[in-house]
Amino acid sequence: MNSIYQSKITSASNQLMNKTASESNGINHRLTIFYDGDCPLCRREIEMIRGKDKKNHLGFVDISNVNFCPEEYGQSKQDLMAVLHARKPNGEWITGVEVFREMYSAIGWSSIVWLTRLPVIKSLLDAAYSVFARNRLWITGRKSNCNDTLCGRDS
Repeated sequence: MNSIYQSKITSASNQLMNKTASESNGINHRLTIFYDGDCPLCRREIEMIRGKDKKNHLGFVDISNVNFCPEEYGQSKQDLMAVLHARKPNGEWITGVEVFREMYSAIGWSSIVWLTRLPVIKSLLDAAYSVFARNRLWITGRKSNCNDTLCGRDS
């Protein structure tokens, strides 16, 4: 098989694998979450959310998958790794704690979410998440993956 033909097959295969859950199975999700499946804390949270998403409102894309192509979503891998991202059906991107608020609302935990929007609590959560996101590779024992954006320290 020639390399051009193989390249086209690989590209088509990657495109199919990188489609969000809502695009690939015809389900209209309220939100598609782009998460780092290599992060044990992140993976555990996503597994819990997935289990609670009985109405299938959420789609999930593991950005650590070797076949994931961030350019297909107009993003860079570094940006997606820096903080949790999600995309709404209209193409709007949200990041950080707001993604958690949207996920929790989608699984019926709106009564908790309103508390996180109170000014003092919102500020504290946003600051805490920012520290976590910047240091999560170091926190989860993946120091070798740290860079200037992630970890913010010498690894």
